[in-house]
Amino acid sequence: MGVKKYNQDFGGIATMYGTRCADGLTIHAGAFADCDGARVPLVWNHQHDKIGNVLGHAILEDRGDCIYAHCKLNNTPEGQKAREILANNDLTALSIYANNLSKKGKNVMHGMIREVSLVLAGANPGALIDTVSIAHSMGYTDPDEIAELDLDEAILYHGLDDAIDIEDEDDSEEELEDDSEEELAHADDSEEDLGDDEDFDLKAEFERMSPRDQKVCCAMVGAALEAAAAESENEEEEEEMKHNVFDAEGYTNDGPVLSLADRQQIIKDMKKYGTLKEAIKHNMEDENGVLAHAIIPSPNYPTNADGTTQTYGIANIDWLFPEAKYLNSGAPEFIKRDTNWVSHLMGSIHHTPFSRVKMMFADITEDEARARGYMKGKQKIEEVFTLLKRSFSPQTIYKKQKLDRDDIVDITDFDVVGWIREEMRFMLQEEIARAVLVGDGRNPASDDKIKETNICPIWKDDDLYTIKVRLPLVLNETEAARAKRIIRAAIKARKDYKGTGTPKMFTTADEHTEMLLLEDGNGYSLYKTDNELATKCRVSEIVEVPVMEGITEDVTVVVEEQSVVKTYGVAAIIVNPVDYNIGTDRGGEVNTFEDFDIDVNQHKYLIETRLSGALVRPKSAIVIEIEMPEEAG
Repeated sequence: MGVKKYNQDFGGIATMYGTRCADGLTIHAGAFADCDGARVPLVWNHQHDKIGNVLGHAILEDRGDCIYAHCKLNNTPEGQKAREILANNDLTALSIYANNLSKKGKNVMHGMIREVSLVLAGANPGALIDTVSIAHSMGYTDPDEIAELDLDEAILYHGLDDAIDIEDEDDSEEELEDDSEEELAHADDSEEDLGDDEDFDLKAEFERMSPRDQKVCCAMVGAALEAAAAESENEEEEEEMKHNVFDAEGYTNDGPVLSLADRQQIIKDMKKYGTLKEAIKHNMEDENGVLAHAIIPSPNYPTNADGTTQTYGIANIDWLFPEAKYLNSGAPEFIKRDTNWVSHLMGSIHHTPFSRVKMMFADITEDEARARGYMKGKQKIEEVFTLLKRSFSPQTIYKKQKLDRDDIVDITDFDVVGWIREEMRFMLQEEIARAVLVGDGRNPASDDKIKETNICPIWKDDDLYTIKVRLPLVLNETEAARAKRIIRAAIKARKDYKGTGTPKMFTTADEHTEMLLLEDGNGYSLYKTDNELATKCRVSEIVEVPVMEGITEDVTVVVEEQSVVKTYGVAAIIVNPVDYNIGTDRGGEVNTFEDFDIDVNQHKYLIETRLSGALVRPKSAIVIEIEMPEEAG
């Protein structure tokens, strides 16, 4: 029985069995077997609202591993436009619309296909157009060339198997089988035999090929000649090739040999690069435009692709190496700062359901507020104390991102949207924590500045709320001596601390390390554990904060009755986070938003919060700073 023919303009895999689609579903083998031979509409991009979106029809064929669609375009303007687009290889993907689905978990076990669509990018990675019955789609526009090739239709490599098939209406099933045997016989011919036989007849070898191998060879050589002509258009005409490329006269073993394996690889890469010309360019040529595959150098040893001579083993053996594999499967791992300190700070902060915060205190520490003794006959004096107040209003803090929908659909190894949202959330949390502890560090004139009048950093708060301990500069001081001074300052400053409970110490990794490395006169560690060091510093724990490294501030101080600007670097911040308040109104808490811009086919994502923040208890924080040398400031 002969091979069944279809009156089609193009064909392709409508859906591939056993392949995970972008929506997470996997089509089980035979799920659409009942659709074999069905005729369904061919539609543009699954748009069912206009009759003009119907481009033609498709005849479905169940091939065991896939549902194949033999597509015929109609003669409407839309159908003609689709024909031109396909001829130019602008579209390569198909997609199906099915209903009456029967599923087991994420596996579709049965369903009915109602239409096949031409799409920009399909959900099923194997749903690709692999047959275009338009001769000029292979790069031939001259009618004489097309007639000479006698090429009826070409089934191109679709990326899921190694099938290479070229059919002719006059070929019978018996002839196809004979061709397969002859192709196998050609495959057994080694390249070494071709290169070493000085009497090798290229024309006779070409005539030994099967009809379909001859057509493939003609197509490739034609494209190669076209590329060579384009590169040499400025050369003199007498240098142009005028002889038959299959004429063995003048053939030498030093030139490039186009083996059957090379031809098959080019055919496979045509779908990847879009055209035969590009496939040859990327697969067969080196950077100088010279055919690099299967070169048989002269006189003795083969040459590797990098130009070196291979004197043993196999030339270009690296071509046999397997592809590199990702160690971290799934989403890429983020390279980020240590953010453990964020939970230590933000996990204990006090929250209020309102963002506009006002605080008022009465200072009764001055002598005028003290109780007085009475002396008979003297007038009594009223006490005097000061009221202090301040208020904070909220500011919005956000992160925004956008992704092209095509990229989201094409990334099938992991959930790229979930991955981006994860990054946006933990970076927002880190930025809020940074603003609370030391400020965001941006220039006050920047539009991105988190204003310190809205979220007041503990480091820069007023002296009423943050106790400032500024240690003077000591020339030629050792790191150990500096660490001892910080510990001593932390202990002595606790007498003025009025905060809640036992505070935490936030410091840099360098300062923390130097304190742990302190030794006594006999070389024994003074503090064997973090708990011992924290107890010595009169804090509950010591937390390392990467964003504190290298931050400084300029402070105006009075030295010998003159104002002098000195630079101080922060060494440690001691505070109980419960004494810091974050205020958010209803709706101002952390929220995420998503929008789709239909004009540019982009998904846009936003995460934001609106809040205020400040210390709410006087003398509830201690900042230890050390004067920096002038060159460091």
